[in-house]
Amino acid sequence: MKDQVITFAAICQAAHFVQQVSRSGQVDGDNLSILLNSIIQTSPESTLAVYGGELSNIKAGLELLIMHLGDNDKKSKVKDPEFTRYIISLINLERKLTKQPKQLAQLGDRIDATQRQLEHYPITSETMISSFASIYSDIISPLGARIQVTGEPSILKQTTNQHKIRALLLAGIRAAVLWRQVGGKRRAILFNRTKLVNTAKQLLSTI
Repeated sequence: MKDQVITFAAICQAAHFVQQVSRSGQVDGDNLSILLNSIIQTSPESTLAVYGGELSNIKAGLELLIMHLGDNDKKSKVKDPEFTRYIISLINLERKLTKQPKQLAQLGDRIDATQRQLEHYPITSETMISSFASIYSDIISPLGARIQVTGEPSILKQTTNQHKIRALLLAGIRAAVLWRQVGGKRRAILFNRTKLVNTAKQLLSTI
């Protein structure tokens, strides 16, 4: 359950930062770095190691999980249907990806190639973000049911923001892959809500 909460929190965090970029064009550099680094962690020692080994790196995701899955009346007023749609879309896209071995193999190859680029560029550089974005466009988008990102039209028109959003969506897919690998299931979001929320609260209390 702990690993399921960590990975679901990471999906929440990716969706939240997609919203931030689409509405303001801004995202914290450290948070962006954590999510982009998660994409290239293909042989992690543990689930948390994918996110730098520190729960504080997914604190925002844990808080979002509690806010959106918790039944507190005050919290329910701030539940965001757009945010929920992004999460469901990421999980659905990941399910489609797992049924396409050819695309999965291509994804692995492309991620390996980005690791070679890291010898020359920082992970949050425009070059790297563009590489992650092109992986999403080339491999994930053609799977169907594209994620329609809404926000400020003037911000969404900017190529750098489009790249950031696609790179974050790729990080969301990475988190969804991990979530499934540690036993996450869509029905669990409905039927294990209390357990997920309580575990998230326990993890938050240790940060």
